[in-house]
Amino acid sequence: MIPDFYKVSLVRQETHDTFTLELEGQDGQPPMSFEPGQFNMLYVFGVGEVPISISSGPGRKMPLTHTTREVGTVTKAMRKLKRGDVLGVRGPFGSHWPVEHAGNGDVIIVAGGIGLAPLRPALYELLSRRNHYGRIVLLYGTRSPDDILYLDELKHWRSQFDLEIHVTVDRAVGSWRGNVGLVTSLIPKAPFDPTGAMALVCGPEVMMRFTVQELRRRGVSPSRIYVSMERNMKCGMGFCGHCQHGPHFVCKDGPVFQFDEIEELFGKREI
Repeated sequence: MIPDFYKVSLVRQETHDTFTLELEGQDGQPPMSFEPGQFNMLYVFGVGEVPISISSGPGRKMPLTHTTREVGTVTKAMRKLKRGDVLGVRGPFGSHWPVEHAGNGDVIIVAGGIGLAPLRPALYELLSRRNHYGRIVLLYGTRSPDDILYLDELKHWRSQFDLEIHVTVDRAVGSWRGNVGLVTSLIPKAPFDPTGAMALVCGPEVMMRFTVQELRRRGVSPSRIYVSMERNMKCGMGFCGHCQHGPHFVCKDGPVFQFDEIEELFGKREI
């Protein structure tokens, strides 16, 4: 329940409503150890606390990174922080993307909007052990070209031929010449072998629901599909009950779930 103190080393605007915070521990504080897909509770003193996924690479020598959208009182206050300001950090909490169990099969990563941020550590982890996997395919959908996260990083990864990247937008503007349409439209023609494949999915719930349907049509087993249910989390420890999802607490049992564990409740509005 007691946060550690971290200093802001960088605030970077990613899109018109999304920004990235890079944090560094106090002098002598060891780097945070975490697994891809876990989240931290970030506390702005005098304002409040919010759960935000870690978006830096685990085990990498880089600042502790969180990317979030400016949507509420706390994140709006967070956006105004400057280099040297101090945040409270609790965590890491929750389950993780089980990339260690991907075996030698293909890995399909499907992200919608800001859902790429929780998947970014998994990409780092997969690329750090690239020879252990088959194809790594990233399917990424955003509202418009201006909403694409980590654009320079995506260009770099694509140039290295370590993974295949397919991006689509709901609405083409400017000089966009890429795919137009929902991210689910990329799945039928995506270059992967569903036999033994693992899929990691993060985005709005409606997007994840239709993504799972398309993945299953391609032959991906529900037991090899993992979704991140980041919603309604308040305490990070299962005490407050805000994030209860049937028999599960998202902050403790998730946010990453094997799809067949939650299939019966997934997408039901009253849950």
